[in-house]
Formats: sequence, structure tokens, C-alpha cells
Amino acid sequence: MKPKYTQPAIRLISHRPCNCICQRHHNAHLARSYTNSPPSAGFTHLPSRRLISLLGPDSTHYLQGVITSNISPSTARTSGFYSAFLSAQGRVLNDVFIYPFGNREEKEGWLIEVDAAEAERLAKHIKRYKLRAKFDVRVLDEGERNVWSVWKEEGWKQHGMAGPESADSEEIGCEDLRAPGMGRRLILPSDRRPEVDSPEATEESYTIRRYLRGVAEGQSEILREVALPQESNIDFMGGIDYRKGCYVGQELTIRTHHTGVVRKRILPVMVYATSDPEPQTLEYLGGDSVENVPRETSIGRWEKRGRSAGKFLKGVGNIGLGLCRLEIMSEVLVQGEAGGYKVGDEFKVEWGEDGEKAMLKIKAFVPAWHLSQTRS
Repeated sequence: MKPKYTQPAIRLISHRPCNCICQRHHNAHLARSYTNSPPSAGFTHLPSRRLISLLGPDSTHYLQGVITSNISPSTARTSGFYSAFLSAQGRVLNDVFIYPFGNREEKEGWLIEVDAAEAERLAKHIKRYKLRAKFDVRVLDEGERNVWSVWKEEGWKQHGMAGPESADSEEIGCEDLRAPGMGRRLILPSDRRPEVDSPEATEESYTIRRYLRGVAEGQSEILREVALPQESNIDFMGGIDYRKGCYVGQELTIRTHHTGVVRKRILPVMVYATSDPEPQTLEYLGGDSVENVPRETSIGRWEKRGRSAGKFLKGVGNIGLGLCRLEIMSEVLVQGEAGGYKVGDEFKVEWGEDGEKAMLKIKAFVPAWHLSQTRS
């Protein structure tokens, strides 16, 4: 069944003060970079991401059995791709990018890009379950190779890699196809930078761009061993191949796909003061409103009782991501649900101890690219 859908506009505007009830930390944050909108073209180093190398003849076979994407399609992989590791219960362990990677000895291998805070844990997980498979696992030292995000409106060209490592380090990267406008990812040696005619931006600018597109990343947003891949939009972002053979966590993932029922999804959210009118456009306004909201705070109805409408995950300025019940917080119709959302319904996040509670209103926006995925 196709969802009812109203496409939200996405607009970046310069900072203006946020009229909210949580002002006590506001002045201390004004100097931070989220008073600026991210540039329409730019590049940034992502220290929040780390790399794990798998080198050896059995690396491909092993990965095929533990990730949600097909690493061995009919046409050999020549660039990176998005995927995930799941638990046996079908919950997300880590969202990852995986890149073909060899060395001068021509060993078969791959680079796994993962949340930096999770790199050692994922490497340990791989070592534990590789059994007698012939490949080596190593977490690359920080700065050995860096992860970059590059975005611009024009087309792409190969980035020059002339230098002493060029024989061993052709451009490693991929188009970031998780959502329109996410650009390209590059893995470069520590002494290289992207050769693009665009300004360098902060990682926070990259994060703002992700949030405006509803793209969750890392285990502070896609909660380890809690999040389901479809609820985290890993299916919409091209990270699941439903036609591949068996892999860890496949059973629940396939069953959810065939029943077609996904009641919750991660959506971009915008917080605003309780005295402000409901916003109609997803806008990055800066400020620090969302910084005060504890992660995983429950989202409730404004001036109404009922079950939780979702939970807040993480944010910057006045925008962020929330795991939202679609039939409550959006016009998307969910199979088997009555569809309780009505235009004008408002929602809140409330936190703190009795007598010192703080509250903001919060609104979810369904990205346009979700609709195209639903219809495909």
C-alpha cells in the first residue's frame, strides 16, 4: 500500500536565536560552528570513522556470510558499498561501508569503514567468528588512512594520487548513495587530501547535511543490538540485498521485508519552543536547543495521552534524528494500523526531574527519497 505523503521542503538558512525554554547554556555555545549552514559544495575529514582491513583468500567468502549486502555479485565490485553487520537475532551490530582493497603482495582483501568507537569491538567480533578462515584482521592506526566526505553539485572526476604510495593506493571510495546529495566517500593515505575545488568544512557540517536528509550513522544513532535494519532505513539506503543467500540475521530481515510492515523508521526531526507555531519546513536554524535533550528521550503527544510516539536519538542545533512511529507522527499509512495522525497534531520531548522538567516540541519530516523507495 502506498503511503499518503506530503513532501517537506528542506531549507538551510543562517542562524537566528532560538526562542526556547532551555536557554541557560545558549551563550556558551554561540561560538560553535553550528551557527553556520553547511556549504553546498565542500569536503571534510571524518575522524568519527575508522578502518579495519581484512586481507587473505577467505575474506570475501567470510564477509558474504555476515553482511546484508551481496559482496559477490555477477559483476565484480570495483568500488565501495554500504552494508551492515547483524546479530543472530536480526538486530544491527554496525552500519558500515566496505571497499575492495589489496596490497603489493596481491592479497585479496577489503577495508571496512565503521564508527570509530566501534572499530575495536567489530574487529574482535570478526576474529571470534572467522574460525579457520584464512585472512588477517587489523584495525588501521588513526591517520594511516583517513575517511573523507566530498560533495558538490557538478559531476565527479578521479582524484589524483601521484606520490610514493600510488602503486599501492589507487583511489578507494564510492558514491554515497544512502540519500540524494550525500556526495562521495574517499579513503586516502594520511598525507593526501581530496583534490577538489571546494572549501574544507567541519565534520559538524557533514552531520547537519546527514540530519537534513534523515541519514543515521554510527551506533550513537543506530543503536547496537537494539535497532532493526529496516527501522534504521538501511533497506532504503541500499544496504540490504534481499536476493542474496544466507547471512547472519537474515531470517528476521527477510520476514519483515515480505510482510511489508515497518511501523517505525528513523526520520529527521526539528525541535522548537512550546510557544512557537508548528514549523512547516525542515530548517537548520542553529542554536543549541537539541543539545539539552538526552538521547533516547521518549516522544509524546502534545496535550494528549497515549503510547509513546517514538524516541529522540541525537541532534545538532535545532535538528536531529528520531525513531518515529509512522502512523502516529506522519501521514505514512502502515499496514494493519488505523493511522492516528491528523494534520495539526503536535508532539513533545520532556526530560528532567520532577520540579525541574524541561520541554520542547518536536516535529518529524518524511524525506522525499523515502517515498521513491516505497514505490520501487
